[in-house]
Amino acid sequence: MLATRAPAKINLTLHILGRRADGYHELESLVAFSGAGDILRLEPGDDLSLAVDGPTAAAAGPMGDNLVLRAAQRLAERVPGLRLGAFHLTKYLPVAAGIGGGSSDAAAALRLLARANDLSLDDPRLLEAARATGSDVPVCLSPRARFMLGRGETIGEPLGLPPLPAVLINPGAPVETRGVFARLGLSPGERTGAAPHPDITAALGAEGIAAALRRGRNDMEDAACVEAPVIVDALAVLSAAKGCRLARMSGSGATCFALFSTRHAAARAAAVIRRQHSGWWVKTAALR
Repeated sequence: MLATRAPAKINLTLHILGRRADGYHELESLVAFSGAGDILRLEPGDDLSLAVDGPTAAAAGPMGDNLVLRAAQRLAERVPGLRLGAFHLTKYLPVAAGIGGGSSDAAAALRLLARANDLSLDDPRLLEAARATGSDVPVCLSPRARFMLGRGETIGEPLGLPPLPAVLINPGAPVETRGVFARLGLSPGERTGAAPHPDITAALGAEGIAAALRRGRNDMEDAACVEAPVIVDALAVLSAAKGCRLARMSGSGATCFALFSTRHAAARAAAVIRRQHSGWWVKTAALR
């Protein structure tokens, strides 16, 4: 039995540059990953199957639409004689939450299949299969902080950022990405003319990175708040937490995050939020 973690993907920034002629939105996003995530296991074999359990399994949708199976099928199309097997996914992450849970699960499936078939993680067929599976899957293949560009098909080199203490919260409102993009109202070929992304490197250190991130933004935040007004409450709760350096929504929502100067400050804030909002998903994390 092979196993790996599928960590939550957090968009520290998400700049929408415009909408391409093919209808996809062009973005520039600094992505980091948390330790919290789903667990995926693989029993290698001839047949492909998937079983799902865990606290958030009921919201994972129809089995046939699961990105784990889609990723395995896309890789099998590119690798003749690929050994597949029985996947077992334990879901801990909220679904339709802006943290790439399904995409990270798909990337985890590709990593496990690579191990089962003695494929290098640098094998270009893995990246091809990731791109064919979903826009967020390529950046999740090697879950380390980096930029993603275009519709997600282009990924930068790992940035080696220091761990950023954070609190992640999801108020329990699923948000459909398609609806948030529709509210942006961009026509194919239209550009936003938005301000450029701030330069961010590991050399800035934690303080400098936080300062640079504050000059960034999530261009989907306003539209998502219209789709799910509870996001406004989540951001307000995080912003009011003692020691919060930045509060922002991840992806298309509804998960939001806050950065803190220390892990102790993040843990203290998370404890307070859990007491006040017992129905919310609340996690501490060291984003990297």
